[in-house]
Amino acid sequence: MKALNGSSAKQGSISVLIPVRNEELNIAPLLNSIFEQAIRPDEVIVIDDHSDDQTKAIAESYGVTVLSAPALPEDWTGKNWALWNGYLHSRGEILVFLDADVRLHRNALQTLVSERQRQGGVISVLPYHQAHHFYEKFAMLLNMLMVFAFASPFERSNRRKGLFGACIVTTRKDYDTIDGHRSIRSKLLDDMSLGERFQQAGIRVTNYIGGEVIQFRMYPDGMKSEVEGFSKEVALGTASFRILTIIPMVLWIVCLIAADSFLFFIGTPYFVPLLIAYSLYVLQFFYFNRYIGSFGVVHPILHFLSTLFFFVILVLSVYQSFIRRRVMWKGRYIDIGRGGTQ
Repeated sequence: MKALNGSSAKQGSISVLIPVRNEELNIAPLLNSIFEQAIRPDEVIVIDDHSDDQTKAIAESYGVTVLSAPALPEDWTGKNWALWNGYLHSRGEILVFLDADVRLHRNALQTLVSERQRQGGVISVLPYHQAHHFYEKFAMLLNMLMVFAFASPFERSNRRKGLFGACIVTTRKDYDTIDGHRSIRSKLLDDMSLGERFQQAGIRVTNYIGGEVIQFRMYPDGMKSEVEGFSKEVALGTASFRILTIIPMVLWIVCLIAADSFLFFIGTPYFVPLLIAYSLYVLQFFYFNRYIGSFGVVHPILHFLSTLFFFVILVLSVYQSFIRRRVMWKGRYIDIGRGGTQ
């Protein structure tokens, strides 16, 4: 997976589509960053998915187009429905889908358009994770695993290769070819499902890491939203990757757990080797965090905290995905069996 860098002139009219549901803490910083772009989009459309906070009013104060999503049909998920309605009101030749928690460097839009033209097909970006509070940094291991999975050489030819939903860029023509979000209307993992649909249509999928160009702050409103956000997709998302991608990741995690247990072996011959392994993992986290996110000093050194958080999320995700068969997100239950809501 490549780092996002480079720029070029604007290519075609651009529509930026932003689905929102209770994003009053995020929408203003995103819109500010859009208005500071070196090239300005031709239109910005914010689609409000029945927010009950100040999200809609804040977006309207910026003078962008703000749509209220119609009542959610039973066989649609909220984000897919919002983006489909935004698309129906858009006019751009290039469609840029952004989550509300994204923040753009001044040259980000220019770079995205340039890279999409150079690569062809559809591109997406995993933003650099700006984690401010202590609880936000528990996501360190999960972020690293996402990069490992998408960067795997075994995923290059995977016909089920997904996209990162936070930032997706495609042409209107390619989006029309797959019937856009209507073709995945009931899918909980909209980004993974959309990438698969593009692949099936013979449209190339390319993923990047955002670096300084595109960043996000995922869960500024508390631990509850962080747990809900990650647990709704971890177990289901794994199924989209090839087994040759999953096996090395599982082995890496098993060795991580062994290293994290070094304190239990004080006074035994295993203590020193496990301590060395633990230290090597610390160095790995520090190295990869330069590209993945701002997770500070404490979490890489005490990375067993991130490991524990990962397993809590994994257990909760498996329970919700395969036993309970529905998840909670943004105050709405999503039925995984039907894809609708209750």
